[in-house]
Amino acid sequence: MVDTNVLLYAANHMAPEHRKCQKLVEGWRQQAAPWHLTWGNVYEFLRVATHPHALERPFTMRESWRFLKPLLAAPGLEMLVETERHAEVAAEVFAEGKELSGNRVFDTRTAVLMREHGVRRIVTRDTDFHRFPFVEVVDPLAD
Repeated sequence: MVDTNVLLYAANHMAPEHRKCQKLVEGWRQQAAPWHLTWGNVYEFLRVATHPHALERPFTMRESWRFLKPLLAAPGLEMLVETERHAEVAAEVFAEGKELSGNRVFDTRTAVLMREHGVRRIVTRDTDFHRFPFVEVVDPLAD
């Protein structure tokens, strides 16, 4: 699973994290092996990339979509979407979780989708994913 912040760093040439994240994203885009996104992360990318207070030079919607379009067409991409088990899995995660409120609800949705599909690893700089014991957090900038 690739989190939104990795996509933002890959797209933003001005970010110090750009080179490393761009290389990772380009590798995933070209590979046939499965890798994952959610539609929520796609829309979050669009929200942040175009927000005038989030980036020094925000992207236009057209520029943001131009970055995403080849990723969405990648041969190995699998979008994690809700299944008929979603409510059951969400209830399990809510019962096990701690401090799952406010801004953390968005990450909780991602974690629920990961569990629902048996995906354990997320590549992210977001430390909030450590709240989920079933998620292995991989920092793309760690050596």
